Amino acid sequence: MPKQIVIAEQHRIAAVFSEDQIQELIVATGTHQVGDIYVGTVENVLPGIDAAFINIGDSERNGFMHVSDLGPLRLKRAAGSITELVTPQQKVLVQIMKEPTGNKGPRLTGNITLPGRYLVLMPFGRGVNLSRRIRNDSERNRLRALAILVKPAGMGLLVRTEAEGVAEEAIIEDLETLQKQWETIQQEALSTRPPSLLNRDDDFVQRVLRDVYSADVNRIVTDIGGAAKRVKHHLANWNGGRMPPGVLVDQHRERVPLLEYFRVNAAIREALKPRVDLPSGGYIIIEPTEALTVIDVNSGSFTRSATSRETVLWTNCEAATEIARQLRLRNIAGVIIVDFIDMDSRRDQLQVLEQFNKELRADKARPQIAQLSELGLVELTRKRQGQNLYELFGRPCATCGGLGHLIHLPDQPGDGVDSLVDTPIPTATTAVKAQPTLKEARSEESDPLQDLQELDLVNHPNYQERSSSKPNRRRRRRDPMPSRSNGKVDSGRDPDASGQSSSPDATDDDKEKEKEKATPNRSRSRGNGRSDKRGEAPQVISVEMTPDEQRIYAMMGISPVVLANEPVKDPRNTVVSVVMPGESTTGTQAGPTTAEASSPAATPEEAEATATVGQENAVAVGGSSSATEVAQDKADKGETASTEGDSKNTVRRRRRRRSSSTQEEATSASS
Repeated sequence: MPKQIVIAEQHRIAAVFSEDQIQELIVATGTHQVGDIYVGTVENVLPGIDAAFINIGDSERNGFMHVSDLGPLRLKRAAGSITELVTPQQKVLVQIMKEPTGNKGPRLTGNITLPGRYLVLMPFGRGVNLSRRIRNDSERNRLRALAILVKPAGMGLLVRTEAEGVAEEAIIEDLETLQKQWETIQQEALSTRPPSLLNRDDDFVQRVLRDVYSADVNRIVTDIGGAAKRVKHHLANWNGGRMPPGVLVDQHRERVPLLEYFRVNAAIREALKPRVDLPSGGYIIIEPTEALTVIDVNSGSFTRSATSRETVLWTNCEAATEIARQLRLRNIAGVIIVDFIDMDSRRDQLQVLEQFNKELRADKARPQIAQLSELGLVELTRKRQGQNLYELFGRPCATCGGLGHLIHLPDQPGDGVDSLVDTPIPTATTAVKAQPTLKEARSEESDPLQDLQELDLVNHPNYQERSSSKPNRRRRRRDPMPSRSNGKVDSGRDPDASGQSSSPDATDDDKEKEKEKATPNRSRSRGNGRSDKRGEAPQVISVEMTPDEQRIYAMMGISPVVLANEPVKDPRNTVVSVVMPGESTTGTQAGPTTAEASSPAATPEEAEATATVGQENAVAVGGSSSATEVAQDKADKGETASTEGDSKNTVRRRRRRRSSSTQEEATSASS
């Protein structure tokens, strides 16, 4: 099967393509990489876990080395506690066998290995080993005999799969290169102060070709011209000085970056997602955890087969092929659990396992299938080779911290929930509309003022107090007797506006505005005693009621207007005069009538006294505050601009009026 290799040396990323799909990714990034050789010092020795921690230059994490990986670092060959084999501050030569993950540091070993194109040199190893993938017996015998002849004394050799069919000269040349590299490392280890890095595969192109190049590769694409030249150089050296036939080496010259042009970045983004769709409509879910990786297989929308058995078998076989590719692509290692769709037939189970084994043979990490459990779960292990895709390109979420969800408890704000939703801050206007006051809510449910108008009971004090707003009640408490105002009415003021402000139908907003407008002149109104209200002449109605009737009507909340013999034109502009049966009504009506008939020559004090008498009569019989204010307006019409008079007499009159008003209010409250 033909393959292509794409090498982005600037980003140190390479991809292997087969059938227009990425089969494997090679990424060489990070501070610590697999194969790096360091000279370090022993920091801690922990006999409880049979391990030692080595300082290799990382300020945050030390390297971890188990007692089984000490190799030539042992101080004595006899078995014993790790405290007897290594000591703190001991200078050691180590190699990284596993890259750091999470909070764990890199895992180290004392058994150094130097990989080449055809051989792997083990300076502290013993004997000769051959790759299991070399299946030809005659070829295995030839390579074994050659390795025994050329093996350096006191070292070990591993013959790689790429040595199959290669000439002896190329293998010997590869061994000589590895020997020179080891000699250089030994010299640097003696002269270098720990901790320090001694050896790393800095030539990324050589590393990629050494690990993934094979006879199936027919095209190699690089991002820079220098990398293409080095590719040709390495291939020619490995093939006896000439380029292998059928291999095309290109340099990417398009404006689009190499990784975007070959959709490598898109494949990485898709590989970081848990869901992978299958060709026939099914899908698999891959979820990595701390202990193992779980893979679930689902049929999805696959309905091509006639029976459910065929659907399950087809989906499981497709999933086995895709899972094997995802393991290589994502570089998933450790314990892996695959939950295939349940199959009742033992024959189908064996067929899926055979398909799975066939696809895993191409993996160099040598996955091993343990068994098929009673629950239908396939258990397998895969050797770790560097960091996986999640560790290389994934970052924990800043909001949830990698948890995958946000916590929101009752009666407590959720962690990070407010940062995800941009909620506009409501203004004062919107807040009022969104949350109506209790008074507005009550007025929406039922409008008592409208019912009172229909029954002509709006003049009763109980209903007036219920329909009025809070600011007006506070204003009446601050200025309990507005009828004493003697101030002149502003000539530029609209009479209709004044009448609207005194109307019970005025809204709360209008009343508030009227209050704010009247606030600057409040001190003047109190000082000068003049009112700003103007209106038509009130209708005066005389009603005969006994004291018992007055008390009962007041308790039941019924207006005396219902007993009137004459029709009421405007209930809001009516003054009710309550008299005893058989008494004359001229005395009670004298207040408003006198105010209406008063001449312009009358003094302000006399007009105000007249208006006060009418107001007291109205309050005593349960008249409305609106009617009282109208009477006050009528009294103000008879006022003149003259303000001359005896000031001492004026003070005495006001004191007498206040005392008389207080006595009458107390009498009315007791009744």
